Order: sequence, then C-alpha cells, then structure tokens
Amino acid sequence: MILVPLVTPFDTQGRVAVGALEGLAHEVLRDGAAGLVALGTTAEAAALDPGERAEVTAVVGRVCREHGARFVLGAAGGATAAAVRELGALAGGPVVPDAVLATVPSFSRPGEAGVLAHFAALAAAGPVPLIVYHVPYRTGQPLTARTLRELAALPGVAGVKYATGGIDAETVDLLGDHPDGFEILAGDDIFAPALFALGAPGGILASAHLATARWAGLAEAAATGDAKGDTALGHRLAALAAALFRAPNPTVIKAVLHAEGRIPTPDVRLPLLPPPPAVVDDALTRLRLVP
Repeated sequence: MILVPLVTPFDTQGRVAVGALEGLAHEVLRDGAAGLVALGTTAEAAALDPGERAEVTAVVGRVCREHGARFVLGAAGGATAAAVRELGALAGGPVVPDAVLATVPSFSRPGEAGVLAHFAALAAAGPVPLIVYHVPYRTGQPLTARTLRELAALPGVAGVKYATGGIDAETVDLLGDHPDGFEILAGDDIFAPALFALGAPGGILASAHLATARWAGLAEAAATGDAKGDTALGHRLAALAAALFRAPNPTVIKAVLHAEGRIPTPDVRLPLLPPPPAVVDDALTRLRLVP
C-alpha cells in the first residue's frame, strides 16, 4: 500500500495550480497508489495561506472520493491545545479525511511521556484516526519501539509513518512485535524497500510521485510474500529516492515532474530554493533506469 504525499504545484504567477494538482492526484491513483496525503511536508503546507490549504484539501479529498482511495490530511501541530481545536473542526469540513497525519511535537522535545500525553489528547478529540508521524531528525524527539507500541494502544491511533533515518535494533523490534491493525508505514523513501522486506505493509512516499506503479507493485509483492525477483527493483527505487532527496524535498521532485510536463512550473516557495541542475539531471537518469 502506497500513499503519495502530494506536492502543491504553482503556476507562473505563483498561485496554486489547482488543475495540475487535480491531474496529478488522478494520475498517481490510476497508477496504483492506494491513497493521497494532502498538506504534508512535501506539499509545502507551512508556506500556504489558510485559503490555499483549504483549496488543496478540497481538491485532494474530492479526487480520493472519486477513486474510492484513502484520504489522509496533514494536520495538528505541536501545541496540543491548538491541535485539539484543529482536529475538532474537521467534522464540519467539506471533505472529512479518513485519517490525520500528525507529527510528533517538534523542537520542544517533551519526552516520551509527553508525546504519549499529546497523542492521547489528540486521539480523544479527533473525529478520525491518527497516523503518528515519527521523524526524529526533524522533531528532535526519539521514540523507542516500546513507546510506539504504547501509542498504538491508544484508541484512535491507527499507525505510524516511520521515518527515523535508518534501520536499527528499534526498527527490527517494532516490526517484529507490533499490535494487530497498527500500520507501520515506511516514511524514509531510501529505506522503504528494506522496511517492506521486514514486514512494513506500505509507505507514505514522496518518491512515489514517480514510478508509482513500481512502488505499488514492490509493496504489494512484499505484503503477499511474493517478493522473488524484486530485489533489483528495490535497489533501483532506493537509488531513485536518494537522487530525489539530494536537495531539500520537494525541490527535486517538482523539477522532475515539471520536466515530464506534469506540473506547469518547478517552483517552490521560500525558504526553499531550486535544486542544482546537475541534481535534477541525475534524478531523471535514475528514473529512466527503473524498469
């Protein structure tokens, strides 16, 4: 199962290119993605104003409903009270998501007990299940496998986007012993093929804007235990992911999508800057190597 955290395309006037966003959403779902994430980090959500965020949410949610696909919304910041209010307001929105992707509180480093209390409050307030976004190299807050299992035990917590920057003993521990129904979704694209082999049922992968069908096929093969012959594909997809992340995300992905004619500009908003041309060329080369 692959969920694609969609970029936000911009037109030549710097506005959200709504038609391109809708077209991109349809494309990746037709190519095998099981669902979409709106307003994730890849969407440059922090650089969008409230009206733009509402527009993106409405478009992505509507396309997901048309395809019968999962719709996940990036929401709920690190301030617990504000996040509770934000989640509580979702029920009155035009399209209610199937789940909310909520990041572990960043910078404040509240400790593992504080993280548990934060998500307990969010789960109690939200009208939809939560997927915990665990990305300690951004948040500054590590979590052990034991704490992630405690999070999984909270009513309303459905899974984790697992993006720890590598595979270590905690990763193996978690994947070897986790509650039934708790989805451990790969969140570091480079390591996703390895996590699939360890038992992760899928991933939330920005790289899957490209070679979507191959990513979906790899995840499905691993989930069904029929991964024979996919090792080479996994290595090539990991190499593609590495090329796409050689400059800050989503700068390279947008440049490649633009080179393919799928979005009108490769533009990103400050503080992001365009990637070096050589980095984009390398990503295009890696993409061509994916069978």
